[in-house]
Amino acid sequence: MGYLSRHARPASARELFPEILPPASDAKQVRPKATSAPTHALKDRGGDERNDRIRSTVLSVKTAHLYGELYADFLTARKHVFIDVKAWDLPQTDEMEFDQYDTPQSRSIVLHEYGKILAGIRILPTKARCGCYSYMLRDAQLGVINSIPPYVLYEEAPTADFIWEATRLFISADVPAARRLTVQTRLMLEMAKAVVDEGATHVIGIVPYVFRRWLDRIGMSALPIGPKLTMDGDTSQAAIMHVASFHDALPRSSSGH
Repeated sequence: MGYLSRHARPASARELFPEILPPASDAKQVRPKATSAPTHALKDRGGDERNDRIRSTVLSVKTAHLYGELYADFLTARKHVFIDVKAWDLPQTDEMEFDQYDTPQSRSIVLHEYGKILAGIRILPTKARCGCYSYMLRDAQLGVINSIPPYVLYEEAPTADFIWEATRLFISADVPAARRLTVQTRLMLEMAKAVVDEGATHVIGIVPYVFRRWLDRIGMSALPIGPKLTMDGDTSQAAIMHVASFHDALPRSSSGH
């Protein structure tokens, strides 16, 4: 079941609410990432939604056209969370939030259900380069951007094939409290899968300061790599997550389109 946009879905739907996989051998062949079938492997990691119809889609600039309005809806959801609700000073146009890291090098993981965006996250290789920009934490450390303090990391920002950065993590305010842990867990699982599919094993990013308690609940290990920070009203800390071990520890679920 693919993505049905908020404009096209029927009225009834509107009312409902480590083994590393090797990179593709043929870099010129573009295969769209599969939209995964419902996952029931989350029972012991944040709840059991026996009838969930959550789908996860990995988008890139090159494959976004295969999923209709999903990429635009994803950027619109980001605008609502980060600009309308959090009041962050970020670029926007046509009700979509974006920045210099939304490039063909990035991937966007989107959770959606019945044409509604539930959650999302962006990942980017730490070897990414676009003009004067690389990835967010490194650029902050180098003073290329000033929205994050340069002392965000204890050590020099890594640049390695096996490390990707995760940014713009969000869960829609429309997700009820009873489902949030399940959606959050599913998002982290899908992020881990996407990173492993790219041939990497670790993710670096800024996470809530209580990340250890948060990640322990879903079985993902992480280490702090920066000081406690308060930015835009949120208390956070840079951390590195071993997503390959989390991915390998979970039961394999079936996949569909």
